[in-house]
Amino acid sequence: MKLVSWNVNGLRACVKKGFLDYFSEVDADIFCVQETKLQEGQIQLELDGYHQYWNYAVKKGYSGTAVFSKVKPLSVRYGVGQDDSEEEGRILTLEFNDFILVNVYTPNSQRDLARLSYRIKWEDRIRDYLKGLALHKPVVLCGDLNVAYKEIDLRNAKSNMGNSGFTDEERGKMTELLQAGFVDSFRHFYPDREGAYTWWSYMNKVRERNIGWRIDYFIVSKDFCNRLKNAEIHSEVMGSDHCPVVLEFDK
Repeated sequence: MKLVSWNVNGLRACVKKGFLDYFSEVDADIFCVQETKLQEGQIQLELDGYHQYWNYAVKKGYSGTAVFSKVKPLSVRYGVGQDDSEEEGRILTLEFNDFILVNVYTPNSQRDLARLSYRIKWEDRIRDYLKGLALHKPVVLCGDLNVAYKEIDLRNAKSNMGNSGFTDEERGKMTELLQAGFVDSFRHFYPDREGAYTWWSYMNKVRERNIGWRIDYFIVSKDFCNRLKNAEIHSEVMGSDHCPVVLEFDK
């Protein structure tokens, strides 16, 4: 089974930049997107053979997630409870026969870290949510998690220490998640690979020079690792400031 996750940074714009060509070519069983930046009715995607599930933000042109799946899920859940995160359309949970998929767009703590405290509370809530789900079935978490975990996960680690996405607090929450029984699938296969990034600034020639961050992930339950076949980063795919990430596993 092949899963794809991509922060499209505006799905309507990404469609104009080749999204559907990549979607067709990669032929995923399940395709997850984050930061759709649209409301219901603002786009009509003809995706033959796929069930479509959307979680829209209340605020127009902001956040939002979606999942396109060849397999119809047993259930779909939007958000984790009655709180602000639901208004931002950041979480979609799909339950399948033998695993639970959680598509997430983690809040950015912002350049001045104004939203860091909110972000830390979010991390605790999501971790508890995932741990609860994992009591029933293995969990596959995917999405833009807005954190480069280790120094190997970004080009200029020293100069970014303490910046949004590379604070001790955010990295510590990733440690807590992994210690709670989850595995970073890309590092499971490629623990020492350098230069493997999923996001680049739009500044001039930054992507061309591969000055990036790895902030998009597939995180899986430890007991799911024996089913994993491969994890990939499709850095050659344009259309967003992020690139798609891929996970393949045995059905």
